[in-house]
This record gives sequence, structure tokens and C-alpha cells, in this order.
Amino acid sequence: MSRVRNGLPGSVEEMPVSQSEESGPEALPAFAVVPGAQVNAVLQGREKHVIDVVEAAYRLHGAGSTVNPPSYFLRFPDRPDARIIALPASLGGESPVDGLKWISSFPGNITSGLPRASAVLILNDPATGYPFACLESSVISAARTAGSAALAAQVLGRERGTRPRRAGFVGTGLIARFVHTYLAAAGFEFDEIGLHDLDAGHAGRFEGYLQESGHGGRTVVHSRAEDLIRSSDLVVFATVAGEPHVSDPAWFEHAPLVLNLSLRDLSPEVVLSAVNVVDDVEHCLKANTSVHLTEQFTGNRDFLAGTLYDVLTGKLRPESGSPLVFSPFGLGVLDLAVGSYVYDEIARAGELHAVNGFFDELDRYGKSRAAARRP
Repeated sequence: MSRVRNGLPGSVEEMPVSQSEESGPEALPAFAVVPGAQVNAVLQGREKHVIDVVEAAYRLHGAGSTVNPPSYFLRFPDRPDARIIALPASLGGESPVDGLKWISSFPGNITSGLPRASAVLILNDPATGYPFACLESSVISAARTAGSAALAAQVLGRERGTRPRRAGFVGTGLIARFVHTYLAAAGFEFDEIGLHDLDAGHAGRFEGYLQESGHGGRTVVHSRAEDLIRSSDLVVFATVAGEPHVSDPAWFEHAPLVLNLSLRDLSPEVVLSAVNVVDDVEHCLKANTSVHLTEQFTGNRDFLAGTLYDVLTGKLRPESGSPLVFSPFGLGVLDLAVGSYVYDEIARAGELHAVNGFFDELDRYGKSRAAARRP
């Protein structure tokens, strides 16, 4: 059965598509555009469900029911800090979907007040290959990143038998905000939250967000990353750092859980002092991430304990007594899972914005076009 929609706004019927050379397609492919406001409306308040969606996608990926080729980085010689990344993927399971996330990272946007990242997500019908939706995806990307982080904090914390009471955020932008929201939804309560950002104004605004969100604990803005790390049981790196800036393993001697979301903050020395869990080995050891630099430094991958899937399935029980670092490269299948969930919720509510006639050449010989021109 095809996932191509039948052209009716809000329809989620799965209809067979017959490409008859005589009569043309029985069901015309539909195409919908989903703006960010609709994405936010679906995801807000459903963080626990999104975490479950992310976990299900990780389990499908670990079981081999996905296709997730390497991401492609478009870089610019005249803008070395900017990039646009293509993440193609295919997600199997009961509701298969193919697609592509196209996400830009322009750190210079921050100075003008724009978010660093912008993105779109294209969903394709696995039966016909036709794209059936384009979704604003910066929110989807942030949600799947935060869902992955919250899931890792739950699973890895449970393995250690501890619940962190002091959290620290290095980098205080949109991703940090989403991660805090998802951690709260997952049941984490912190007595203290530390904040560090190269821009003190950003840290101050994040502190204001925490107060508005109902965080009942203490908030501390740290001028030095060292002070934040040493005083935190859970450390979240959510920066735009292009190369390691945290290089002293002694800062982590109290063995915190580290969510290495921005991937390039930690030096090989810090990585080697920790128990390291990634979301996907091949994907994470690319593009000069901290773990990729560690592989180059050591010439091997022996410093990796395993993947989050290994922990979920009981294959890996991370040892205690050392820092525990989770480094997720961010898999396209997670975007597909969350994006498909968003699409289906909007379709179920009958609120899809269909672009009528988006596909025009639907007959091999142009018969339907010729018929339309007859008087």
C-alpha cells in the first residue's frame, strides 16, 4: 500500500496507486506544506511521547530496519563557519517513510538575533518515491535532539543508579532550551542549574527563561566553563564550537554524565578519560567531532564503549566511577520519525495545507494535458 495521500486535505488514507498507461494514475499524489506554527502546536506538551518516538526509531535503527547514509556537508570557502547539511534517511517499521532533512548552520545569525539553524524536512512515500510533505524542521530537529538527550539521560542515569541534582548548560541557545524542556518532561528535577555562555547576555536571558518555566531550584551563571563543569552532575554541551575548548580531564574527576550534543567541545584527552557512548559509531566518527579527533589521535576506536542501542537492549552496562559521555551525531531517521508523527497528527486533525496541482506531469504521454485543452 502506498503512503501517497489521495489529494484530500487532512486525509491519511493509504491508497494504492496504479500507474495505468491508458487511464493515468488512479490516485493523484498530494503535497502539503507544514509551517513551524503547526509543528510547534503538535509538539508542545507532548515531549514524553516524542521521547518514545525517538526511542522507537533508535530501536529500529539498531535492529537494521533503517537506511541512514552519511550526512553531506555543503561548505563555503568565503564563509568557513557556515554549512548546510543534507541528511537522507529511510525509516522502516509499521509506518515506513523516506526523506531528507536540509539544515543550515550559520553562527553569524546570532549577532543579528536570528537563530543559528534553519531547516526543512521532505517526507517521501516509500512505495512511489513521491514527496508528500515539506515541513519546517528547525523545531523538529531541536525536538529530536532534545528527545535523544532526555532518553540518554534517563537510560544512562538508570544504569548508574543515580539521579543528577545539579545540571549545567554550556551554551544557552535554542537547543539548550529544548533540552531543559525535555528533561523536565522526563521527570528530572534539579536543585541547581548552572549556565555558561561566551555571551553573558544569552546566559542571562536563559536564566529568565528558567524562572518563567517554573524551575524551583537555584540558578547560577558561571563566567568559566570549569566552574560549571566541576559543580554539575549532568553537563549539557550545546554550543557552536568548531573545535575543542575543554581539555582538562581533571574538571570531570567527579564523574558526571555529559551530553555532548554539540560534539566538538571536548578534547581527545577528556574523551579518553571517560566512558563513551554514541548513537551510531560510523556517523559520529566523522567531520572532526571530538570522538573523531580521538580516533585520529589514538589510531583506533577502543575508547568507545558502545551505542545507546546497546544500552537500551542490555548489551552494554556502562561502568561507574568515570565520566560518562554521550555523543549523538544526530541521525536522519530521528527527524523522519518525529516529522512523520507531526504530519500524521496534523492530517488526522484535518488541518493540512495542501498545494493543489503541485505535480503537473502525471501522464507519460501528456494525454490528460491534451484532454484539458480540448474545447
